[in-house]
Amino acid sequence: MSFKVAFIGAGSIGFTRGLLRDLLAVPEFRQIEVAFTDIDDHNLEMVTELCQRDINENGLSINIQATTDRREALKGARYIFIVVRIGGLEAFEKDIDIPLKYGVDQCVGDTLGPGGIMYGQRGIHAVLEFCKDIREVAEPECLMLNYANPMAMLTWASNKYGGVRTVGLCHGVQGGHRQIAEVFDLKQEEVDIVCAGINHQTWYIQIRHQGRDLTGQLLEAFENHPEYSKTEKVRIDMLRRFGFYSTESNGHLSEYLPWYRKRPEEIKEWIDLGSWINGETGGYLRVCKEGRNWFETDFPNWMKEPAFTYTAGERGQEHGSYIIEGLETGRIYRGHFNVVNQNTIANLPEDAIVEAPGYVDRSGIHMTQTGELPMGPAAVCNVSISVQRLAVEAAVSGDDQLLRQAMMLDPLTGAVCNPQEIWQMTDEMLIAQEIWLPQYGQAIAEAKLRMAEKNPLPTKNYRGAARLQVKTIQEMKENRKAASKNAGEADKSTERPAASKE
Repeated sequence: MSFKVAFIGAGSIGFTRGLLRDLLAVPEFRQIEVAFTDIDDHNLEMVTELCQRDINENGLSINIQATTDRREALKGARYIFIVVRIGGLEAFEKDIDIPLKYGVDQCVGDTLGPGGIMYGQRGIHAVLEFCKDIREVAEPECLMLNYANPMAMLTWASNKYGGVRTVGLCHGVQGGHRQIAEVFDLKQEEVDIVCAGINHQTWYIQIRHQGRDLTGQLLEAFENHPEYSKTEKVRIDMLRRFGFYSTESNGHLSEYLPWYRKRPEEIKEWIDLGSWINGETGGYLRVCKEGRNWFETDFPNWMKEPAFTYTAGERGQEHGSYIIEGLETGRIYRGHFNVVNQNTIANLPEDAIVEAPGYVDRSGIHMTQTGELPMGPAAVCNVSISVQRLAVEAAVSGDDQLLRQAMMLDPLTGAVCNPQEIWQMTDEMLIAQEIWLPQYGQAIAEAKLRMAEKNPLPTKNYRGAARLQVKTIQEMKENRKAASKNAGEADKSTERPAASKE
């Protein structure tokens, strides 16, 4: 079986190496073509060297085509993985630090909030360029598998404006599934779940074990769990008030809502600093910086360690390889995928990107109709969908008025800032990220004039309610295993330390 798979943003060690392992664990895929492309030739070279070593150690004859020429990598590709971070950590830092000046305290800032909205502006512009190349040089009817955030916005733009069939993929459902099994003291494979919603705000609307419905027992199980009762306070509170558990982590979920991060003095009541994902200010930015610094420093040692083993037992839970396996071999795979709604969830907008159960076989990806989401969770999702729609249209058109409206309607931003502050914050973020936002040329020029001519509103010298320092290389050397795990995994929070004792 031979076809071509391309990775855009292949310099992302966490996703690229793991997804390649998952693909090449499929026996029929031992002769596929693999292409890597990235704008950073140094990262591309390191990741290619490591992945090629894995391939060689597994006795395969595949030679990775690595190039900074994106069109060359995409030529003839049947499947394309998007694993980019547009703007890199430089832009990501601005997504976190500028909103903090206005009191907007984000944990991750890559899906909603000012950070997620601006990340979407950068990402959509780039992804539509990818789509143009794909339409022109890739295999006809190729499938784009998007792992990049903001998941819903990028997948929305690709399907609506990019002219490329795109499915968004995430590991949030699998992470919450593991937790649910744990609180009931069951094995994950014994617990059957149905989730529905939007990416990072998907809800476990049905939980069964051997035909018995456990959904109504979930709140008590989480409240009594010795660890999660301390580390998942936002998720448990939402479960208590809305009736269903959210797929998203405590820290992520807290920044999509107007209630949990609006007052600095209250934030620590809802989060835990045992792990960044529980709510640390700028926590994901910190661990990404640490991961980058460690990989750069420690790369020679990575080449000395045992190669990844391409076997079924070592295969991860990311959906991508299983989707391709289903399409190519006919083996049926069930997962939760991000697609254009089209009545998959009856009470969410038709044009929105929803996350819901689907099946894959040789004939395609088939979404199940899950009916209506419960009214409360649907209302929470619809607030985010309104922000996403405005942000997508703003990114495509370069209309900064729509961008500002998206910022105003963002739940956390609206809970913290007044309209004048939101307008000025948007000006600052546009100016700071100018090099990644060519569609906003005129708007940025006008923003610069405003910031120069008027007396700006006062801002805060605020680092956030729960900001931790980036670890030094020396500090990371004290626990090399943890540092390498952080650098090498796509899901940087699979194993979480115990709750903090503060």
